[in-house]
Amino acid sequence: MLDARPNRPDLPAEIARRRTFAIISHPDAGKTTLTEKFLLYGGAIQMAGQVRAKGEARRTRSDYMQMEKDRGISVSASAMSFDYKDFRFNLVDTPGHSDFSEDTYRTLTAVDAAIMVIDGAKGVESQTRKLFEVCRLRDLPILTFCNKMDRESRDSFEIIDEIQENLAIDVTPASWPIGMGQDFLGCYDLLRDRLELMDRADRNRVAESIEIEGLDDPKLAEHVPAQLLEKLREEVEMARELLPALDLQAVQEGHLTPIWFGSAINSFGVKELMDGIGAYAPEPQPARAEPRQIAPEESRVSGFVFKVQANMDPKHRDRVAFVRLASGHFRRGMKLLHVRSKKPMTVSAPVLFLASDRELAEEAWAGDIIGIPNHGQLRIGDTLTEGEALRVTGIPSFAPELLQAARAGDPMKAKHLEKALMQFAEEGAAKVFKPVVGSGFIVGVVGALQFDVLASRIELEYGLPVRFEPTQFTSARWVSGDKATLERFANANKQHMATDNDGDMVYLTRLQWDIDRVARDWPDLRLSDTKEMQV
Repeated sequence: MLDARPNRPDLPAEIARRRTFAIISHPDAGKTTLTEKFLLYGGAIQMAGQVRAKGEARRTRSDYMQMEKDRGISVSASAMSFDYKDFRFNLVDTPGHSDFSEDTYRTLTAVDAAIMVIDGAKGVESQTRKLFEVCRLRDLPILTFCNKMDRESRDSFEIIDEIQENLAIDVTPASWPIGMGQDFLGCYDLLRDRLELMDRADRNRVAESIEIEGLDDPKLAEHVPAQLLEKLREEVEMARELLPALDLQAVQEGHLTPIWFGSAINSFGVKELMDGIGAYAPEPQPARAEPRQIAPEESRVSGFVFKVQANMDPKHRDRVAFVRLASGHFRRGMKLLHVRSKKPMTVSAPVLFLASDRELAEEAWAGDIIGIPNHGQLRIGDTLTEGEALRVTGIPSFAPELLQAARAGDPMKAKHLEKALMQFAEEGAAKVFKPVVGSGFIVGVVGALQFDVLASRIELEYGLPVRFEPTQFTSARWVSGDKATLERFANANKQHMATDNDGDMVYLTRLQWDIDRVARDWPDLRLSDTKEMQV
């Protein structure tokens, strides 16, 4: 049943075998551990790093920023490419922490599907709900992995009901758990009628798979205790009666999510999920763009920047743009048009990622994610093409929810601070506003932890101690309207005005009353809390 996927005949074989997906979850649901096991099964690493282990053993491959290593959380989306069976997987690990959700939102514009990881004991949590909404806006297909079944978990039907009710998506079980917590033995694979048993002795060993002739096969009793076997037969019968059957089209339209149960830390259920990604996640999809959408099978190369990361290698002051290829067959050394600046750009040293490791990319296809090292020319939202003036759309920038003034520890180094802040603004790590009145900069972020990350990175990467101080402002809005009205408005509200790093006009607010007043007194102007990335 897993092989039944109708590949689009018009796609070149290399593009058809690509699966580009993100992993989303609430913090601590086991996302980074799952990523490790994907790399292990893809042959990309020899042994998975343990997130909970001590010292060097805990340096997991997808977390490369010092702060991520210290705190054991992912704060920056990282990309990894590897082969699994006949497929080329491009996996993007995203921050689970809500303070870094903007990075995740942008990442979801660059993938064709999402893997939703749920903690078996906690079910659907607040951050999962938020991220799911973004997937829903983009009609992204979702595959679900219910993790940590080797610990005390909730009833499987209860988890499925909660997903259906909270996320308004139908759920179909791809596997069914046998026992839970201490009694968790493994799963019954509903798609292939196999018994999958977990190996508790070796966490990196692939579990044993036993072929059986359905649930009535007497062989089952050799491996499953009588009371668990009776419960399994009863629950599977109920699940098959009550829940929808797996339908590839419904999955790919984002209406139905298959769910696998497992334990990532014990390497259990991961291989079945990976097979499911190959079978049910879509191949590269068309990219939304102006003046027309871009189809992956087009022969001319195009791609867009969805993330910029500076100083991935602290020894070299590098800045790498993560580019999702939207069409064509890219080759190293190609000349591409940088649409925003209208200048040609020779891509001579593109890289493929395995977290912080990278190798020179001699070629890449639509669906792949490559890194282009550059010195600040490429920004989030930029489109690269083989000559056509296309602009990929829908990459969002959100109004910050927290604003603080940035002050250099050494006043003589104010210029260095400006350079550092502008770099982070271009990365999308923070909003940086230059007030019209007064000196200094106001930095805006979505969550308080981002200030810690910024201060840590500025000190680490620039040797510049920095402190963030409260301001009178609580939010920011981009202002648009006709030029003359904008000028009159800016002159009348100088104390509130600032520009962002693109030079666009921003209105800094203290209270909701400020926003209401503009709506009342300046009806021709529009205040917006999102802005599409400038390209």
